[in-house]
Amino acid sequence: MANDLIFKEEVYAIVGAALEVYNHLGPGFLEAVYQETLEIELAARKIPFVPQLQLQIAYKGKPLKTYYAADFLVFDQIILEIKALTELSPRETAQVLNEIKAANLPLGLLINFGNPDKLEWKRLANTKHIKNFSED
Repeated sequence: MANDLIFKEEVYAIVGAALEVYNHLGPGFLEAVYQETLEIELAARKIPFVPQLQLQIAYKGKPLKTYYAADFLVFDQIILEIKALTELSPRETAQVLNEIKAANLPLGLLINFGNPDKLEWKRLANTKHIKNFSED
């Protein structure tokens, strides 16, 4: 079905772990604190992840010296970028879109622990990859 979300259960599991961290710590900590506590929570839930993954960027097939460092690769398919900002801007969304494009992965999550009212999260799709993904 065209309207089905890819990795729905995986995203639910990731957001659940982030909610646990947010509910326990609340807003106001540095991003590094959320990075470390989310690593603990993902491991406790047996969610497979790689922290601080370096993503190689290529131009016309040639690897560049410049790379992106994604906060997490989760379930081998989802880039997870975390922030600790009072408010997200288009810049953070663009960062995740660039990371999933560089990694050639179908999905990215942007989770913000800094909002004083709630945990914020966005699901971002690599539309080029999704088109190819759904044709398989």
